[in-house]
Order: sequence, then structure tokens, then C-alpha cells
Amino acid sequence: MEDKRMNLYEAKEFDNIREIINNTVELYPDNNAFIIKKKEKEYEYIKYKQFGEQINELGTGLINRNLKGKRIAIIGKNRYEWILTYLAVVNGTGIVIPLDKGLPEKEIEYSLEKSKADAIVFEDSYIEMINNIKNNNKTQVKDFICMDEDTEFDCIYKIMEKGKSLLEKGNRDFLDSEINCNEMSILLFTSGTTSAAKAVMLSHKNIASNIYAMTKCEDIRSTDTNIAFLPFHHTFGCTGILMFLSRGATNVFCDGLRHVQKNLVEYQVSTFVCVPLLIESIYKKIWQEIEKTGQTKKVKFGIKLTKFLLKFGIDIRKKVFKEVIDKLGGKLRSVISGASGLDPKVADGFRDFGIVTIQGYGLTETSPVLAAESIKACRAGSTGLPMPGVEIKIDNPNENGIGEIIAKGPNVMLGYYENEEETNKVLKDGWFHTGDLAYMDKDGFIFITGREKNVIVLKNGKNVYPEELETLIGNLPYVSECMVFGKEKNDDLVVSAKIVYDKEYMKENCPEKSEKDIEDMIWKDIKKINSEIPNYKHIKNIIVTDEEMIKTTTAKIKRFEEMKKIK
Repeated sequence: MEDKRMNLYEAKEFDNIREIINNTVELYPDNNAFIIKKKEKEYEYIKYKQFGEQINELGTGLINRNLKGKRIAIIGKNRYEWILTYLAVVNGTGIVIPLDKGLPEKEIEYSLEKSKADAIVFEDSYIEMINNIKNNNKTQVKDFICMDEDTEFDCIYKIMEKGKSLLEKGNRDFLDSEINCNEMSILLFTSGTTSAAKAVMLSHKNIASNIYAMTKCEDIRSTDTNIAFLPFHHTFGCTGILMFLSRGATNVFCDGLRHVQKNLVEYQVSTFVCVPLLIESIYKKIWQEIEKTGQTKKVKFGIKLTKFLLKFGIDIRKKVFKEVIDKLGGKLRSVISGASGLDPKVADGFRDFGIVTIQGYGLTETSPVLAAESIKACRAGSTGLPMPGVEIKIDNPNENGIGEIIAKGPNVMLGYYENEEETNKVLKDGWFHTGDLAYMDKDGFIFITGREKNVIVLKNGKNVYPEELETLIGNLPYVSECMVFGKEKNDDLVVSAKIVYDKEYMKENCPEKSEKDIEDMIWKDIKKINSEIPNYKHIKNIIVTDEEMIKTTTAKIKRFEEMKKIK
């Protein structure tokens, strides 16, 4: 199975990110690398040739500012200037430090201190925060650069102009910069869903090897249009867009979560990487629309028919479900899910409409992808097979074959920055210990059962995996998000769930129900779930609310913070 998947697509292996980008610029100079919305229905088109030139101009300008070998932080929403700065820094200037745009000021300041950043590139919405950090003088940041013009700070476009002038005069400081593929070039922080974030050291080789593995497995085309949903400060967001750039695809940006469907249609998006929460939300809305228009029976019959014909190699899904696909832009052909587990029913549901939906698994520490499905290697509920070049084992499995995932490969981090103790906890004899629990089937497909730290160990010795129950609860149409946890009671743990319901759904479908009625309704559905699972997994306590839970910027619930609130 693995050999079959690994030989799906031709891919060229490179040692560093600069080689990857230079190769794409050479192969696809006239392809649109980015489409940038300036105003409604007014766009700027940046071709790969121009993109490559601007990377060189900005890199040359940054070195001219005495930033060679320095540490440069970036903060801002997903935009062209973010990825341009990232590549200008990492491809010859210094070490790049992507910062989480959603963090409060104190944490951003702490990140700058901890990473020993020398400079920061930011968008204008952060000016007040940047001034505060500058005035506090707790960091060693001396150079403050804005992505936007007409501010009190120097702008990257001004630095690019200087760089262009230097290049025209023959300056090759950036172009000829040596890149050590095995040294730290990227320093980024984990999302810290269960504990405090740690700074992860990654090299060019880490990222380049992961891009090679992904392009070997996944069907990414130079004719694709990708919408960049995942934040670039997140490893999957950044490595993901680098993967699309490596194939010569066009990249666009979302106007915000409320505008997802509009943007899919506007740019005729064909593929994207995102988190399960977004995919599941899109899928729920598709079915709500189908039910509203009274087409449920028709669509379900269409699914049965197309599944039957697929057995004979006849695929008419795009024709049968043209109306559904048109509402998603008309060109959507594939979706990649990452960051947390995707409900298998949703993945299968998208496939029923003819949209290839695959799941990947990884961590910041592994650059990030360790395993993934591909178009010819999908298995319901799994996160696929190990990536090419990556070795995965299930360590110390129990009687059900469930144990900790450990991995070895060129994408595994160098270690945690200035934290030898934590590094030694996870890197042992060349193997990275993920802290995630899973089992493998006979063909090597990996099935995640949960996070080791999240497992609820009952007094009778039984293990309850919260993620399994969260998937079942999440299938309820009114559930926005949920978290299953163990509540202490009489020297044991009671399986409990915090459930956030969708206010809009309740207003539309249950307008007369009081909060007590809503809780009773939810309890009724929980009891139904309980009736279909073993007794020891029964949910015996619930917290019902319409208030969103604390999440990372990739929409993962911060269990550590939520548990503090509950306690």
C-alpha cells in the first residue's frame, strides 16, 4: 500500500527552501503565485517571476539593514507580505520567528524575549502593541518594520526599493548567502493546548523534506487555486502554502470565516488545507440547505446511485451534485484536513459529492506532517500512512494495540530552544515521542485514539478516549464544539462533557425553548449516545453553554485553560 502511494506523483527533492522556490520560479514564471484583493472586484496578480524577484529584493534590503544572521519575528494575518517576509528572511537573511497573531500583548512580548528576536515585521493593526513593547524595553528588538505604508515605521516596500537598487548595482549579499540546511532557521512556538507553549527549532532540511513527502503523496497541480485558511504562524499553515508554491499553484486569501463560501466562488478555489472545524461547518451548512429546499430524498438517492456506479468505474458525481459544488465555487476538487481529527462521516460525505477529502497527522515538532491519506490510500477514520522517509511505530501497545506514536525522519525537529530537559523527554534514541495514542491496522494505516495527556483512566482500569466521544457529540446538528473530560468524584473520575450549542441553530429550529428545555434536549441526545456505547464510556455529567471555548488560532480547544475554568 505504501509503495503504491509513494509512487503516485513525481516530485523533486531539495535540501532547502530557497532551492524549492527558485525551482518553481524557473518552471512557472508566468503562473499567478498570488491574487490579492485591493478593493471589491479589484485585484493585483503577482506572477512567480515577480514573486521571486521581490523575495530577492527584500532579502537584499534586510541584509543592508545589518540584519544578516539576525532573528526576525513576523506577526500579522495571512497576507502576501507575511509569506514574502518569511521567505526573504529564511532564504538567506537570518532566522525567522513566526508569532501567533492571536496572542495577548504580554505573551507576544514574552515570545520576543524568549526567542531573542532582533527585529520584528508587523502589520499596521499591531502598531499600538508594538509601541508598548518598544517602550517597555524588555526585549532586544531594535528594528521595527511595518508591512504597510504610511506609518511611523519603515515599510518593507521601502526596504525592497533599496534592495532592488542594490541588486541592479551588482550586490549579491543575499543571492550568494550560504544556507546550512541542518542548522536552526525557523524558531516557532507550539500552540500549547495542554500546557505552556515551547519554542521549536526547525531547519531548512526539516521543512524541505516534508514538502517533498507531501508533493510525492498529494495531487497538487500548477493549475490549482488554493485559499490559505490555516494561519501562517502555524507549521501546517506555512509548510502547506510552501507545498502549493512548490507546485506552481495560485494562492488567495480569505476575507474572514463569514465569507468562506463567497471567497470559494469568487476565486473558483480548487483545493485548500484547513482544520476540521471549518470543514465540518461547511458540510453541516450544505445539508441544512439541502433540507431547507426539500431535496434530502433526491440527494440521498443520488449518493446511492453514484456509489453503485463507482463500483463499475463510472464516476458521475460532479454532474449529479453540480448544484452543491457550484455553491462551493464550481471547481473544488480536494480538501486536506489537519491540526485535529476529522469526523469520518464528514470526510465520506464530501467524497460522496466528488470532492476528495483526506486527512493528515503531524505536530509542530515534525515540520509538521508525519502521516497522511492520499487519493488512492484512504481509510475511514484513519490519518493515513507514514509519509515517505518517515518511520512510525506504536510504542508499548496495550491489549488493543493502542500505544504512543513515535517517529523518526528528516522532518523531526532539532529540539526545543534552550530547553534540554523537555527535549530529552520527547527525543529518545533518535525517536520522537509524540504523546499521541493510536493503533495501526494490518496495512499500516494509523488510527488516532487520543492524546496521552487527555485519556480518562477510570478506577476500574478502563481507558476512555475523549476524542472518540467528542466525535459522537459533534455529530449532533446543534453542537458547535465540545470537550470530554474526567470530573473527580469519590476517588474516581466521572466522564463529563462541556457542550457549546449553536445559538443561531436554536433560534431557527427551537425558538420557543428555554435554557432548561435546551439542556433537557441535549441530555436526551447524550442518553441516546450512551445507549450505543459500553457502560464505562457513558457520559454522566454535562455542562451546557452557548459561550465559545478558549481555542488556539487553529481552532483547537485549549483543554488546559478550559479545565482551569471548569475547576
